[in-house]
Amino acid sequence: MNRTPDDIAKSLEHAGKSRDLPPLDQWHPELSGDMDLVITRDGQWIFKGEPIAREATVKLFSTILRRESDGEYYLVTPVEKWRIQVEDAPLLAHGLEVKGEGAEQVITLATNMGETLEIGEQHRLHVGSYPETGEPRPVIQVRHGVEARLVTSAFYDLAELAEETEAAGKTVYGVLSHGKFWEIGQGG
Repeated sequence: MNRTPDDIAKSLEHAGKSRDLPPLDQWHPELSGDMDLVITRDGQWIFKGEPIAREATVKLFSTILRRESDGEYYLVTPVEKWRIQVEDAPLLAHGLEVKGEGAEQVITLATNMGETLEIGEQHRLHVGSYPETGEPRPVIQVRHGVEARLVTSAFYDLAELAEETEAAGKTVYGVLSHGKFWEIGQGG
């Protein structure tokens, strides 16, 4: 069966009317197949070589996207599971904001899907690196194994907030959010 993004979106319209996120952790259908859908590094959702035109469809799909233990990404409904391709992180994070100071400080980021995420235990910050270039790869956990990559300007904003501390005999840089120190880099 050759399903389109609009077909899947129509079957989920009732879920889209609710503000609650779908219970992906309760849905375990068999693999329906591979969908010709790619999420590019710059956040575009491309179906059969063309960008998905309806923003509402892309936003809905972002709520049914999960990354499983095999490292693959899937769009999941109660009865279907479609494997898709993701070039980097499927979502982007931007619009960094800071509230409070010291241990009370909370750092928030907005995703390209309109969600607001607070760096903390539920939305953990991790700064790894790209193996090919060694460049930083800052991401925030969204849900169900899905990450949002901080765009360059958001990472620079985060770096401006960085504080220096010692950890395991090394100088590290990081930021405070929800009372926890989140490492973003090491000293030379």
